[in-house]
Amino acid sequence: MQPYFYSLSEFFAMGKHGVFVWSCWAITFGMMFIFIIYSRRQRQALIKQLTIQQARQAQRSTTTTKPSNY
Repeated sequence: MQPYFYSLSEFFAMGKHGVFVWSCWAITFGMMFIFIIYSRRQRQALIKQLTIQQARQAQRSTTTTKPSNY
């Protein structure tokens, strides 16, 4: 069995298609990384928003359930 690439530089050149191949890999992994960062930030924002909403609801329920002294 013969190796397809005999050196590391031939591997990166990939028969003169290396620029296309490696740019596709870079774009793919870049987009995956951006998606992960975006998802984490969205999750953190949602948790913060839900925490604020829950605090407001708790505050409303304590102010509305107080007995009035008439």
